[in-house]
Amino acid sequence: MLSLPRLAGLGLLAGLWLSPLPGYAGGSMVLHMVLHLGVTAVVPALLAPRLPGPVGPVTLVLAAAAEMAVVWGWHLPGPHLWARLSETGFVLEQGSFLAAGCLLWAVVRGAGAFGGAVVLLATTMHMTLLGALIGLSPRDLYGGICAGHLGLTALEEQQVAGALMAGAGGALYLAAALHRLARALQLTEERA
Repeated sequence: MLSLPRLAGLGLLAGLWLSPLPGYAGGSMVLHMVLHLGVTAVVPALLAPRLPGPVGPVTLVLAAAAEMAVVWGWHLPGPHLWARLSETGFVLEQGSFLAAGCLLWAVVRGAGAFGGAVVLLATTMHMTLLGALIGLSPRDLYGGICAGHLGLTALEEQQVAGALMAGAGGALYLAAALHRLARALQLTEERA
């Protein structure tokens, strides 16, 4: 029997992938970012299981580094454009976003309140930094291909998408990190 969060995660994933959004995301950096944040952050937070057994520091670092490498790698101009212009690239991008997000959240769930909070804070920082770099770039990074559906120029789409990644993406991970940190501090206080 699936739990309510897992059902919600599967429903959201189906809504993201089976709706017209993927078709529009190919020509809109903003819609791409909405899809990206849903598949990388929200759906995995709902779907990811708790790993059996304790998670150590090495596993935490490796999961955080893997998620960061996937997210940053697909936002380099070459891979990003391949995912926008190729069905194969798009499927690989979306699959790796989902896999990296599920790995991160599974490790966070198995790490305990404090360890999970540290990983989520690190994810907040890298997501916010990448969003700021994309949004504050003085030039279009993706050759104008990622604009048109919303009536914005390519640079304007990029700026809004960067703000979404830095603001909404960073806020999602920060809220989860603070929630876990509050739990860790509460547990510490109860033991004292």
